[in-house]
Amino acid sequence: MDKAPQSDAIFFSKRFFPYFITQFFGAFNDNIYKNTLLILVAFASTQQLSISSTLFINLAAGVFILPFFLFSATAGVMADRYEKSQLIRWIKFAEIIIMLAGAVSFIYENYLTLLLLLFLMGTQSAFFGPVKYALLPQHLKPEQLLKGNAWVETGTFLAILFGTIGAGFIVAMPNTLWVTAIAVVTFALLGFIASLFIPKAFPSPHLSNQTLTNQQERTFIWKPIQHTKQTLSIAKQNRSIYLAIIAISWFWFLGACYLTQFPNFTKTYIHGNSTGVSFLLALFSVGIAVGSLLCAKLSHQKINLKFVIFGGVGISLFSVLLGVFALTAQTLLSQDIISVAQMLTSSAYIPVFLSLFFLGVSGGIFIVPLYTLMQTLASADTRAQVIAANNIYNALFMVGSAIISIVLLSLLSLAIHQFFILLGVLNLVVIYWLYTSINK
Repeated sequence: MDKAPQSDAIFFSKRFFPYFITQFFGAFNDNIYKNTLLILVAFASTQQLSISSTLFINLAAGVFILPFFLFSATAGVMADRYEKSQLIRWIKFAEIIIMLAGAVSFIYENYLTLLLLLFLMGTQSAFFGPVKYALLPQHLKPEQLLKGNAWVETGTFLAILFGTIGAGFIVAMPNTLWVTAIAVVTFALLGFIASLFIPKAFPSPHLSNQTLTNQQERTFIWKPIQHTKQTLSIAKQNRSIYLAIIAISWFWFLGACYLTQFPNFTKTYIHGNSTGVSFLLALFSVGIAVGSLLCAKLSHQKINLKFVIFGGVGISLFSVLLGVFALTAQTLLSQDIISVAQMLTSSAYIPVFLSLFFLGVSGGIFIVPLYTLMQTLASADTRAQVIAANNIYNALFMVGSAIISIVLLSLLSLAIHQFFILLGVLNLVVIYWLYTSINK
């Protein structure tokens, strides 16, 4: 009778709440900065940009993800070696410096500098990722870890949602550049202030003793190639951990595929405006949040890989239904652009909205046990490096999603509803492989 209330109380506990707020504002500010920049670039004049807006936007996507390849392994080594709360504070302080430079660059509309700073934001995120997930098992009891991860996934996707919508509101305001400058610095400061209250999380005693007795260990040297090889090797040592990493990366592959297509999907099938895109993003994000918390609730704080399979099958089912219902809605409705209020009054859209929502719910159910499994099975000595390996694979799969989307939608001229149906079928193959691999 005592365990459930303790588990439910973790959200506002000192061990979790400052950490949650810190990571929430990190993801939120990333999306405020990135989306505001991309919207401004899309409407910038040719005199303001030295390159085309299309090239800039594509460069921005690559520039933000590149640091995950370059620095994730190094970040994992550092997170395993040093006290984690202090490391988080240094990372959040770096974000303030980057955002101060960003504020000046926004005010003076220096877009190339803003692109460089986007790379630094990606670098800051790459260093934050491993310590973010490696700290959690040190502050939560094993029976609380599943719920903790559920809250983290909920916070991450809601931060993406609010950051994306918030960027749209900021751009629509008078004195956009000044509002943006103030916003990104303010949110960075709030994240840093929250980080001051995160309790200490020391490295493994084994590593700590090594560090104290070996000066070479105490002096950190950046060796990206060596660190990356070491990190990927550590992840492959445990078969269950490696399977979890591949499954998590596949989730981010699918997520990138869906999210990237939302604008064109809204325009083509829903006949909605930019507000309609935000509404679909909200449905998907809230669905993931609901699924994450539902998984923690139904699992009774224990890792149950049946939920991974259940969630995976749900992703396939609702991805296929989303494609089918979208085509039906497209053929039944007029081509006039409509508002969200008009969407909600049309019964033809309800199956599309429900499919998208439950696609998100299935994703939340799928992902939470996998993160918890990865954290639980990884040793305290190498947990952050395992998470760093996960981030590297995530980045690879997300780049792969962009390539696959270009090939299927642009070169092979697949319609978006067909693309969603195909993703559902491909996901079913992956879930079958995962099921057979788990039961070997």
